[in-house]
Amino acid sequence: MRDRTERRPPRARPWVTVHFAQSLDGRIATKAGDSRWISGQETTRFAHALRAAADAVLVGSGTALADDPLLTVRHVPGKQPLRVLLDTRGRVPPAAQLFRDTTTRTLHVTRQVLGAELPSHVERCALPVSPSGEGVHLDALLVALAERGARELLVEGGRGVITSFLREGLVDRLVVTVAPLVIGEGIEAVGDLGTRKLDQALRLELRRVLHVGGDVLLELAREGAPPLPIALPDPAKVTS
Repeated sequence: MRDRTERRPPRARPWVTVHFAQSLDGRIATKAGDSRWISGQETTRFAHALRAAADAVLVGSGTALADDPLLTVRHVPGKQPLRVLLDTRGRVPPAAQLFRDTTTRTLHVTRQVLGAELPSHVERCALPVSPSGEGVHLDALLVALAERGARELLVEGGRGVITSFLREGLVDRLVVTVAPLVIGEGIEAVGDLGTRKLDQALRLELRRVLHVGGDVLLELAREGAPPLPIALPDPAKVTS
């Protein structure tokens, strides 16, 4: 397991921000996979502001199959980021919105070159297998994104992707929305990180706590990480 406190040289790769919404008991979805919507409307606008501030926004194939997201900026003014689909085995069908929607470009990341033809706004990127043998090599992915001009990467999930970035020590900031509901048994945001003792746990600086609508927003970062590229807003000042 990589030392998750290891610091990366600034600008060598994109700064990585992970953002997710969870219940009070740490669930991002019910046992059946229902996650729409855990957080409130005001927090959703902030999530879109995070996208607008990023150069690239990433989800895994599980999220793409379950939610069929657009990953575009819609609820606030701002630029459209590069959409990154981490689709190790090429499971996401061509009918997915990430492939059909032409609002912005999509980078389709797999472990091997696939033969299916995709629209011109979709770029395929085959990357090496990770050292663990599962998924793509995330260091190689960050290098590929830097080569495409990305300095800020926003990771939106799901659980497997969030866990992989945390396990590899690649997360610089964590933005967590906590909604005032209790789900019980369900899907957690983070899986096994190999932590057996508390002194092995990833410890982050708590930089800000905000009350946004009916939710609580936590901004955390590891030591040395720059501030978020946007100010955490007063929701009343965010346009819809």
